[in-house]
Amino acid sequence: MLLLHLLDSAKQEHKGHEVDFYKTRETGYLPNNDLIGRRKEKEFVMEWLRNPSNDSRETDLYRNTSLLSIAGHGGMGKTTLLQHVYNDEITQEFDLKMWVCVSNNFDVKKVIADMLECLKKERPRLETLGALQRRLEEEVMSKKFLLVLDDIWEQDEEKDKIKWEDVLAPLASGGFGSKILLTTRTDSVALMFAKVIKKKKEIVKLQGLEEDECLHLLNSHAFAGVENPPDDHKKLRAIAGEIVKKLLGSPLAAKVIGGILNDNLDERHWRTVLESNLLSQNSIHSILRLSYIVLSNHLQNCFAICCMFPHDHKFDKDDLVRMWIALGFIQPSQGMIMEDIGRRYFDVLVKKALFDKVGYGYKVGYYYKMHDLIYESASNFFAQECGKLVNDEESSLKIYETIRHLSVQTINLDIIRKIEKFKHLHSLFLFYEYFNKDLWSALIEIFKAPRSLRLLYVYAPGFKMLPQEIMLPQEIGNLIHLRYLNINAFALIRLPRSLSNLYHLQYIICDGWVSSKSEVDGFLPSDFNNFSNLRYMRLPNNYISLISGIGKLKYLQELNKFGFRDVSGYRIGELENMNDLCKLGINCLENVKDAEKACSAKLCEKRRLTDLTLCWSWSHTDSRNTDLDENILDNLQPPKCLRNLSIERYIGARSAIWMNNVNPIFNLEKINFTGCMEWETLPPFGQLPFLKSLELFKMPKVKWLESKFNGNYKCHAFPLLEKLYIERLEALEDWFEAGIAPEDGSLFPCLIELKLNYCPKLKELPCLPTKLKSLRIEFMEWKTLNFCSNSNPIPLETLEVSRCPNITSLPLADEIARLAALRYLKIRDCPNLISLGRYREVETTNNCHLILNNLSISDPSVLLMEPLRSIASLKELSIEYNDELVSFPNEAEQWLLKVRPSLSELEFRWLKSLESLPSSLESLSSLQKLSIGYDVPMLRELPNLPPSLKSLEILGGCHPELKERYREDGGADRHKIAHIPNIHISTGY
Repeated sequence: MLLLHLLDSAKQEHKGHEVDFYKTRETGYLPNNDLIGRRKEKEFVMEWLRNPSNDSRETDLYRNTSLLSIAGHGGMGKTTLLQHVYNDEITQEFDLKMWVCVSNNFDVKKVIADMLECLKKERPRLETLGALQRRLEEEVMSKKFLLVLDDIWEQDEEKDKIKWEDVLAPLASGGFGSKILLTTRTDSVALMFAKVIKKKKEIVKLQGLEEDECLHLLNSHAFAGVENPPDDHKKLRAIAGEIVKKLLGSPLAAKVIGGILNDNLDERHWRTVLESNLLSQNSIHSILRLSYIVLSNHLQNCFAICCMFPHDHKFDKDDLVRMWIALGFIQPSQGMIMEDIGRRYFDVLVKKALFDKVGYGYKVGYYYKMHDLIYESASNFFAQECGKLVNDEESSLKIYETIRHLSVQTINLDIIRKIEKFKHLHSLFLFYEYFNKDLWSALIEIFKAPRSLRLLYVYAPGFKMLPQEIMLPQEIGNLIHLRYLNINAFALIRLPRSLSNLYHLQYIICDGWVSSKSEVDGFLPSDFNNFSNLRYMRLPNNYISLISGIGKLKYLQELNKFGFRDVSGYRIGELENMNDLCKLGINCLENVKDAEKACSAKLCEKRRLTDLTLCWSWSHTDSRNTDLDENILDNLQPPKCLRNLSIERYIGARSAIWMNNVNPIFNLEKINFTGCMEWETLPPFGQLPFLKSLELFKMPKVKWLESKFNGNYKCHAFPLLEKLYIERLEALEDWFEAGIAPEDGSLFPCLIELKLNYCPKLKELPCLPTKLKSLRIEFMEWKTLNFCSNSNPIPLETLEVSRCPNITSLPLADEIARLAALRYLKIRDCPNLISLGRYREVETTNNCHLILNNLSISDPSVLLMEPLRSIASLKELSIEYNDELVSFPNEAEQWLLKVRPSLSELEFRWLKSLESLPSSLESLSSLQKLSIGYDVPMLRELPNLPPSLKSLEILGGCHPELKERYREDGGADRHKIAHIPNIHISTGY
């Protein structure tokens, strides 16, 4: 009865607060303190990362790598702990970072491919294990890496050991100080790993939280979004104190139950949770089950379908919402589109701790994951509606033939063929290694009979050299109820013509690599524009531009880089009735021959448009028809709701009329103008109240950043701007027209990043904004930098000054007392630099010295200028891009000795005349990595190297004699570097 009351209470609460629910924002509900009770463990791991090694054996294959295991029962916070560590600034010390979720029944090739994807931001197209291993070995060669292997299970110790030997073998080439962190539920996995890489077992055991810590975590979620809880919440806090005693010290349980309590800050609701029999079973799975039971029906449906994906799947929020819409799970609400409602649904699930935001993907933005315990218990809870066929054939016998949703995760085609017996499916998720003829045949059988499928998800991304052309079977045309189609497969040749039968389709997603055999004009069905219900499509190779009569797809929400042509079916007027567009990219605007035709796009009537990109082709920049471009841009006025605006290769001399008044562009947050060669006067961007990012590239006629600044205006200029990139604005003279300037502190008050590149007429740097952390200056004509700043200390962390031929001084020494945050300094190709400022003795007595992580220079004489002469600490030094340097002066050699306690990495690159390295290298007692090349062609011999050195790289562009002298097989001086554990000598130029 208590449970029924709790369920009814939750659903009544949902109805009563439905309006508020639709107004929620995800950011308001995510506590930032999920590491409660784990501070000591985090400090231990951080200290372990700082130490070079946890094993002293010097001859082992993995001598450069250390291992630490985080062990504990499910829900103890192992992954959360390492997420906090992984995102800490201390990990910036590593050259490479990789995070791989392993889970049950792991595949060796997949784990290596996941590592490579972390490093290269794309999936490797490699077929064999050997090829994957070689690629990973090349990537980590002599690099100091951090690898997190999350959620490792043990099936068969001996078989697992062999598989992990294959996974870890390429990592032996990593640089000294490399680290592997793993999470597991069992100590035996930690012991097995230690055996594989021949290290002593070192484990951090996570136990349950102390009761007060667990209560703190519970309350942080239960009262999330509640400001200054009133006194009557004392009763609720007392109930929370009783609830927490039943949570077994589990951080996961505390978060989930906190999410349930947050639904209703009512004493009766909280007592019902306290007295629930599920909370009294001393089982984490029972506690989690309670969180699913209290979900409203539509949220239960939405959450259940998430169990169709494999363990540790990375969820794309927007794509998940598309699936919910296709399956009819979204309840309409007046005044809101289905996608926005679905996003609110997802935010509620995140708020209830059923999903965690875990990272940023290079394709989808932020992605989310389900905790493994939640995944296990939810899969069991929803098993009667959501079935799974896996490699074990026995599992298929346990699934009712009336099941509505089915996930097939197998490489066993006999199991795939069993799909045919499930006649009532609404969704089918098929995960296979790679698309081949056998899978194609199986799909024919599945698609033969008309079905009630609304959703089809086929994931077969593996690389395989295939003799035959790959396409979906024509029989897919039988799935006439299909709303959502997602195909991720390698070497697709084309989409079947029968696809046109699926007139209910709302979403078409085709990812993966398209075969080179594919004919450009034949990839899509010719009548693609008949998908009149289509809301979203993602196609490879910009095939979207091949769709004739795209205006018929009036419910489409995104259209990226569509290339318009002056041909029937491809003209800009196709946009006229596409009023649901949220994101729009228009390419080839030079093909609009009549400015009045641009009016027919009716952009201003698209009330949901937030992202707009307007592009002319590169060939168009030679055109002199500026009036036509100006009139076209005038007629492409977007709605006021626009957030992001990009314009590329516009050759008009003036701004569009609609830009000259702040009101039509009031809500802009990001602006990017590129290659607008004739543009002279920018719009009043400084008055935009929400603008955060402004990027201007190749606009050689712009003279002022802000031409019409109103000095009496009570607002800061660029009040919220955080990022400003200006490159190749050759005519830029000043920040404001006619010497007008804002009051002190009112220019760029929130700026964090400033990059200036080749603006030869710009008079001076603005007064440094009080929040500026990164300043990059390149190809500027200044003689000095003005470090005027009202901030003390100056928060600057990164300073780069490159290719500035006229600069004679940098005022570093003048501001040394205020530059305590500076960690990265680059001074390159500044041939007339003679001073880094005036260094006063008071700074010396006050211990005001630079402490840098990284210093990059081209002229060693800079090292002898204060404050670098008296630098307190330096970890990495790069000397590069100097064609005249032959050898190092004695003073520079002595300077190296001053920093030897801290200097760990040294690089010499692009030094065409260099004949000898500093002889003082032998005395650099902390040096661990030395890298030479590229393009150091005159260096023939190395000096004696320090015994501390762990890694030596001789890269391309070095003298053949140098490589011959130190080669592994018979080099005359190989014995002089034999003490170095990790040596890499490139065989190429």
